[in-house]
Amino acid sequence: MRPPFPTTPTHSCVRSLYDRLYATYGPQHWWPGDGPFDVIVGAILTQNTNWRNVEKALDALRNADIWSFKAIHGTERDDLADLIRPSGYFNQKARKLHEFAALVENDLNGNLDQLLDLPMDDLRTILLGIWGVGEETADDIVLYAADKPSFVIDTYTRRIVDRLGWRPQGVRYRDYQSLFTERLPSDATLFNEYHALLDEHASTVCRPTPRCNQCCLQDICATGTNAPSQSGRAQCA
Repeated sequence: MRPPFPTTPTHSCVRSLYDRLYATYGPQHWWPGDGPFDVIVGAILTQNTNWRNVEKALDALRNADIWSFKAIHGTERDDLADLIRPSGYFNQKARKLHEFAALVENDLNGNLDQLLDLPMDDLRTILLGIWGVGEETADDIVLYAADKPSFVIDTYTRRIVDRLGWRPQGVRYRDYQSLFTERLPSDATLFNEYHALLDEHASTVCRPTPRCNQCCLQDICATGTNAPSQSGRAQCA
């Protein structure tokens, strides 16, 4: 049995984690959207819900022909909230969509590319200034809509990091993000795939009640090495 990863992971540890996940799950083809508008709306709607519910809300917007920030900006907030109801927290999310649409339509004259073409740090700062947009949503947009290398941290990533034994001394978003950004090349394609693989692993194996004996990381995970051994464990490259 290999020893678990060190509590302060090295560059090779972080890369090895990616390699194992990629060997197990393959390319994830994220984001599940058809362009920047789709990605941004999806990033706002996906907070505190699953993607199936987001798809229902997106379908409702498409069917109502509200499929641009101009259309969102021109829709009453209550009407918008009714359409996105399947995504949950629909009143808050309707306001977030309205605030984002107001930025694009009022400040940028409808030119979304002008926003997405900004340098990464400037773009992220502007996104965080929009009502209700937090760090995870901002980084989703920076990475998947603007194709800039900002590593996304979500509940799934925190869960895996903590169970591996990598929990940083701080608990801020940036503390978790630095575990990856300080040990990987600044590459949007790599960050895109890595985040998607972490989410796939957490949703299928590293669940709230972990399935350690099906896990490709068990022999190098602080939690997994303490789990009872069973047959049929998944193998990784």
